[in-house]
Amino acid sequence: MRTITNRRATHEYYIEQKYEAGISLKGSEIKSIRAGKVNFRDSFARVKDGECWLMNFHISPWEKASYSNHDPERPRRLLLHKHEIRRMKTKVEEQGMTLIPLDIYINEQGRCKLTIAVAKGKKFYDKREALQKKDMAREKARALSNPEN
Repeated sequence: MRTITNRRATHEYYIEQKYEAGISLKGSEIKSIRAGKVNFRDSFARVKDGECWLMNFHISPWEKASYSNHDPERPRRLLLHKHEIRRMKTKVEEQGMTLIPLDIYINEQGRCKLTIAVAKGKKFYDKREALQKKDMAREKARALSNPEN
């Protein structure tokens, strides 16, 4: 099981809650995902008419497909329970949060799953503080692993 992760998500957002969703795909899209040809840049999810849609998620066209290849950034429907969609909608509308994709993977049954998160954006100083904490942890680990200094 290979997971493709949105590494910028944890840097840009505070993750409040995670949901696992199925994703409605075409044949050439699943083959591109298996090959790892996806890009999370500027992708987000939106609740519209009681359904959840993944927007701006780039899945590169599969090079061996026929003339009827898929549109790389078409909106894709996410498969969630109604109560999960309702919870997400209230958090987005009332608390000003956003829905972002965290990672995409193929499970044991061969189904493509997407982890989406209800998240709140970080301010610039929060990002800088997180980077400083990460650097301090790296320095500490380096000092503990190298006893001669």
